[in-house]
Amino acid sequence: MIANNTKLSPKNVWGKVVLYLKERKMVALHVACGDITDVSIEGNRLVIRVKDGMLMEMLQEGRRDVESALRWQGLDLNLNIEKIIEKVDPKEEDIKKLKNILGDNLTIYGGN
Repeated sequence: MIANNTKLSPKNVWGKVVLYLKERKMVALHVACGDITDVSIEGNRLVIRVKDGMLMEMLQEGRRDVESALRWQGLDLNLNIEKIIEKVDPKEEDIKKLKNILGDNLTIYGGN
């Protein structure tokens, strides 16, 4: 680990991970990781948060490659991959379903 990890920028660390994957021609993992923006360094962990389950699986499968990219930077960070669970407002979900069924024929009055 670098002497003081508080000076590490998670975005710089992640950018170098993506570069590492590109240089080693790990195309699918490189493209998938290029879309990830929710990264942070918490203690001795690099935390990656993703919404998509498929992306999470791809990261789990490519975990060793991402860890190698961290070691390549001279970092001894543990990799933590978390799935973001979005809270869905039931009213918004119902409106969305109705819009899919009724299209432009749906008129909503009132508000929150």
